[in-house]
Amino acid sequence: MLCKSCAFETERLLVREWRSFLPSEWKQQDLGQVVSAMLTDAVTTSLPTAWQGHYSVARVRQWIEERDNEGTTLLVVDKSTKMPVGLMILFETDAENGDSGVEVRLGYLLSESEWGKGFASELVKGFVGWCRDQPSILSIAGGVARDNPASRRVLEKNGFQPIQPEGEAAQDEQLFEQLFRLKFPTQ
Repeated sequence: MLCKSCAFETERLLVREWRSFLPSEWKQQDLGQVVSAMLTDAVTTSLPTAWQGHYSVARVRQWIEERDNEGTTLLVVDKSTKMPVGLMILFETDAENGDSGVEVRLGYLLSESEWGKGFASELVKGFVGWCRDQPSILSIAGGVARDNPASRRVLEKNGFQPIQPEGEAAQDEQLFEQLFRLKFPTQ
């Protein structure tokens, strides 16, 4: 999986795979403790329904295991404080229509205390830059809950265009995409 090697930094953020990047200042903390501090009710309210609500230690550990089985999760750390401020969740799929390459679906969340500081825009901008340097990434797509205009603005500011969502998600979620390389339509 290409995204397992994803690592980048921005002016204020360090971003690495969550199991390979734990600053020494809080290494004694379990990954579950770090993640549970982020997954508050306010943070999870715009996430997929199954991810919403209160997180016990057991639920956090199960959630971490599920993310590890599905894709790659990146930990977002504030350079100045060396503390975790968010997560970026990546899922890769092989390109459709016989194209050679992968399409990446992204999700991200920030700790509630970090909202309004511009970290989300900076994080997505850094990820887009990393993807541009990966010849096999054809596109990035991200879904935004319709009741989350701030995340919609983050994607739009970073060059994502709305695309028509499919199926049941159309009512609750708007999909956005950024193309890097030409996708060839089926004939």
